Amino acid sequence: MLVAPGLICHPTEPDPPPLVPGRPDRTWMDETSDRFAYRCIPLSIANASGWEILSPCSFRAEWNGGPLKEDIIFSLIGGQADFTRRVASHFGSGILTFHTGYLFRTPPGWGLWCRGAPNTVKHGITALDGLVETDWLPMPFTMNWRFTAPGAVDFEKGEPFCFITLAPHAQMDEIEPVVRSLDADPALKSAYEAWTASRADFNSRLAALEPAAVAEGWQRLYVRGETLTGEASGHHLSRRKLKKPRREAET
Repeated sequence: MLVAPGLICHPTEPDPPPLVPGRPDRTWMDETSDRFAYRCIPLSIANASGWEILSPCSFRAEWNGGPLKEDIIFSLIGGQADFTRRVASHFGSGILTFHTGYLFRTPPGWGLWCRGAPNTVKHGITALDGLVETDWLPMPFTMNWRFTAPGAVDFEKGEPFCFITLAPHAQMDEIEPVVRSLDADPALKSAYEAWTASRADFNSRLAALEPAAVAEGWQRLYVRGETLTGEASGHHLSRRKLKKPRREAET
């Protein structure tokens, strides 16, 4: 049985941004015809495989395309909030720098993969990924975004500006990918060939508007976590819901 690693979140300020479990839904996925994007279970599982750090206020950042820190200007959208301690132009070159408000600690060998929320696209700007060695680092990290073109972008209150996922970074250097012929695993090859034939047959019947295929819509083997023979997988999720951070009592 796998043992779950821990994640300690030390606030570095009195009122840090909200830290919440990743949400499986996406607006663009909602807007697909019949919400078909949710048929791809790996998408929604990835969406929820971490925790989001949310912007506590709405603001606008505008870049004129220049290399200087002063080439990005900020303005608050509605209400009153001190967003200057949350986001800044620290590096120049069209890069926004967010302060998370936390110092994270992970067990030995584990780090945090820090990025934008998975499967989320923001026009005009993109999140930069970082893998941080939070098993020893005694200081917080920053989350950075880079403009893809001159212009203005808005971050709304409650919008995630950072997404964190634990990663066993100490073991990754030991992984050696092996390219191996399917012939070396006859059982896997047989299962693959059976799936390929089943997939081709289903798509053919669907294209011909065969009533049974149309009613089924798509093959649900992955959704059910089953092979063609009905054999269940050892571990399968169709939906992920991570734990909310709990506040430890002061000592």
